[in-house]
Amino acid sequence: MWGIIPAAGIGSRIQPLAFSKELLPIGSRIEDGVERPRAVSEHLIERMIAAGVDKICFVIAPGKSDIINYYGARIGNASIAYVVQQEPSGLCDAIFCALPLIGPEEPVVIGLPDTIWFPEAALAPLPDDRFSFLLFPVERPELFDAVVTDEAGRVLEIEVKRAGARSRWVWGAFKMPGRVLHELHALWRQPGRGDEYIGTLVNVWLAAGGAAHGVRTGEVYVDVGTLNGYREAVSLLAGRPAQANSTVVPFRVLQQRGVLNAAAKRPDQSIMTGALAGK
Repeated sequence: MWGIIPAAGIGSRIQPLAFSKELLPIGSRIEDGVERPRAVSEHLIERMIAAGVDKICFVIAPGKSDIINYYGARIGNASIAYVVQQEPSGLCDAIFCALPLIGPEEPVVIGLPDTIWFPEAALAPLPDDRFSFLLFPVERPELFDAVVTDEAGRVLEIEVKRAGARSRWVWGAFKMPGRVLHELHALWRQPGRGDEYIGTLVNVWLAAGGAAHGVRTGEVYVDVGTLNGYREAVSLLAGRPAQANSTVVPFRVLQQRGVLNAAAKRPDQSIMTGALAGK
C-alpha cells in the first residue's frame, strides 16, 4: 500500500525556520535511556506504517533536500520515494505528482505531515476498496475542510474553509483505491478545473456520481503549521509518554546512533572518558 505525503509547501505560516517545516521537532523518543526529539512528520509516517503502508512517496519542492537527508530510502518496513513539485501549485497538484507511481488497484493513503492526531490506529478502519475520509471533531471547522455526511456516513459535501460550516468534523487523512486517484486526476485536468484544494475537486466528483464515506474514528487533531498549533501540539504530546524502542526510525537518527556507538568504542574515547571521570 502506498502512502503519499505532500511536503512541498514553504510553511509560510510558521516560517522563518532553518529547515523544512516537516522536520519541526514535536514530541520525543527514548533511545538507550536518553530522550531525543522527533520530527513532526514522523508521527504521520508511524501511523501510515501501522495501517499497512509499505511504500511512501514524499512530494517535495526543489531545495527541500533536508527531508531526503533525514529520511533516506527507508523507514521501518517502508521504502521511500521522492518526487518534486516544480511549482507551488496547491495540494491537488502536489498529490498528483505521485500519480505515476500508483497502480489502479493499489490502495493509497494520503495525509498531511504537519499535523498531529490521535488515536494512532485511527486509519485502520478505512477500507482498501473505496474512497474514505478519516474524520476528526474540531472547535473551529471553518479553518479546515469540514465534511458533511448523512447518517450512513456517505459524504454529501466538503465545506472548504467555509464560515458557518454545517459540520464540525474535518478530514485529517484519506484513503482510496489507486483507480479513484486516477479518476480524480482526470477530472482535475479538465478545462477550467486545476483545483487547488482537494475538497472542491471531490465535490465535483461527488456531483458526477462518485461516492465517498466519512469514518469518525478520530479524536484529536492539531495543525502544527501555525505557531498556535505548534504550542497546542507541544502541550498535547507533553501529556503523553515519550516513545521507546520503536522500529520506525529515520535514517538520520540511525546514522547518528551509529556514529555515537562507534565513537564510544574508540580507545581514545575510553581514555578520555576515564580521564574526565577521574577529575
